[in-house]
Amino acid sequence: MIDLGRAVSVAPAGQAEVIDHVRLDYDGRFLRRKRLVTTGGATLTVDLAQMASLADGDALILEDGRAVGVIAAEEPLIEVRGAELARLAWHIGNRHTPCRIEPDRLLIRDDPVLADMLVRLGAALVRTRAPFVPEGGAYGLGRTMGHAHGPAPDHDHPRPGPHDHKHDHPHSHHDHG
Repeated sequence: MIDLGRAVSVAPAGQAEVIDHVRLDYDGRFLRRKRLVTTGGATLTVDLAQMASLADGDALILEDGRAVGVIAAEEPLIEVRGAELARLAWHIGNRHTPCRIEPDRLLIRDDPVLADMLVRLGAALVRTRAPFVPEGGAYGLGRTMGHAHGPAPDHDHPRPGPHDHKHDHPHSHHDHG
């Protein structure tokens, strides 16, 4: 097996001439350090400075300048349809579940618990296989990363009394009464 060496950076889709490809599912396209096998049978070690969310068509840039393209692999998905698609999308989003939103359908990863909930809400479901490329995060991170609060400058809640100060907090906004 040929070892291509270390991938140390990422180029956006269309910005590098690739010599081979790796096929990665949605979870596999979120990485920092990992050993991968290309579609041509070679190996490479991804060793990025920080976590990266790779998109279909991006390229991993090797130390010697060569590039290995990223292909979004097919994986089990559920196609969600229904008369109240916006309402169904809200329920999916309320569970912080990645979702691809299209005009007439939603696509989520196959999850029996979510499937049961969606059927109970009146959705029509079809199981399928396709590359999963959900909507990116609202803050430009490329992924929906959950709903945690980190340090936020000037993040305060006006309240009477001694609690009038700016603070970082690990609680949800629903904890304020």
